[in-house]
Amino acid sequence: MAGAVSVSPGGAPSTPPDGGPRPLLDVQDLHLDFGGIKAVDGLSFSAYDGDILSVIGPNGAGKTSAFNCITGFYKPTGGTVLIDGEDITGARPSAIAGRGVSRTFQNLRLFGELTVLDNVRAGMHLRIKQSALDALLHTPRFRRSEREATEEANRWLDFVGLRGDRGGPARNLPYGEQRRVEIARALARGPKLLLLDEPAAGLNHSEKMELLDLLRRISALGVALVLIEHDMGLVMQVSQRIVVLNFGKQIADGTPEEVRRDPAVLEAYLGKDEDEPQAGDTEVPHE
Repeated sequence: MAGAVSVSPGGAPSTPPDGGPRPLLDVQDLHLDFGGIKAVDGLSFSAYDGDILSVIGPNGAGKTSAFNCITGFYKPTGGTVLIDGEDITGARPSAIAGRGVSRTFQNLRLFGELTVLDNVRAGMHLRIKQSALDALLHTPRFRRSEREATEEANRWLDFVGLRGDRGGPARNLPYGEQRRVEIARALARGPKLLLLDEPAAGLNHSEKMELLDLLRRISALGVALVLIEHDMGLVMQVSQRIVVLNFGKQIADGTPEEVRRDPAVLEAYLGKDEDEPQAGDTEVPHE
């Protein structure tokens, strides 16, 4: 499956002058205020090529707001976002996408009337080299680029394991298959960094297990993955590191085992009760 995809989404790992690894994504003291509400309050974390990092927290913790700051949909109130060492804080979403950043959304954003193939091909618009005149005249360059785009779209749909009809409207697919199409479209942009907002939402158990395998295969391509996810079972199995937010503040950053037993994380998920056992005696609940 993975070997069938000839497109290389990522580049070679960056290396700073001192020879140590430089993070692909480096978020430094990120803040986002809505009036008196601090949606994100001092978030800092890094992700490297091939990382799988999850951002978790109770509802309203600021996870999607942080994603929106990283991808340019919101302009941060403070802090810095670096992609491959370049400051992209507050840049337009199209400029950030051009730096190799792709994302999916909490709610599906497919073009329902377009075919499955055209949805994936739409993800390539920043990379397809053809002019308006080429399209108008159907030049050989236009026909060649269209053929190559269709072939690549099919490779990514193979990669994500789509089983449904590719020539019909995307809205006709079952929900789980539409999720696959959305991820295929995000991969078709050729990202170095892929942000997935609740990719397991609405999936049944077998679909979640297939998603788990897919995330690992995407990571093996060298793409850095950052997830927002509420399914703690999936998070604990797939993540190399976990960042935890609560009321906009970062309360933990560590391995799944470290986060599972962190007192601040337990309090955020379970609440604080003086009569309950100490944090070391329990774990973050699996959903």
